[in-house]
Amino acid sequence: MMARDTDAPKEPGRAEDPVPDLKKDSAPLRDPELRRELDATAHTLKELGPEYEAELIDSFLEKVGERIDRRMDATADRQVRRHLAERQMSAARSATGRLPGEGPAPGSFGERFGFAAVSLVLAIPLSAIAAYNAHLPGLLVTWAGIVGVNVAQAARMPLRRRAGDREPERSSEGWGA
Repeated sequence: MMARDTDAPKEPGRAEDPVPDLKKDSAPLRDPELRRELDATAHTLKELGPEYEAELIDSFLEKVGERIDRRMDATADRQVRRHLAERQMSAARSATGRLPGEGPAPGSFGERFGFAAVSLVLAIPLSAIAAYNAHLPGLLVTWAGIVGVNVAQAARMPLRRRAGDREPERSSEGWGA
């Protein structure tokens, strides 16, 4: 059997079928506004005929291009904001080595002061127990242990002071110079 001319698929844009049925042939558009624009363009093309086809398609493609540009701008804006936030977090971490609100950095004045205070508070009852049970030799051993723990803690701390621990530098210009 030979195929009849009417059974052959029609080319889009031919006079017999100026507008293909986009609802059947294409995947559904996710953007309802863009879908309405496409339907309006297809309806206008049916009314005006193929002589206005190029202008209508150009108009629709321009709207699609504008929509793509807006989405790209929004995506680029989000990426730039995310990148700036990451850089700010990185800068905050590099200044102190820690995130803001995480407490004092290791080796900071707060940590050193806290360790020394706890050490002295615990030294009082330890001294009393050692002096009562082992007299002077026990007291000496206890204080040697306390001093040893504090020396070990001080050796673990970085020798240089962190940026947050420094006093502001005074310039030789200005007041009293």
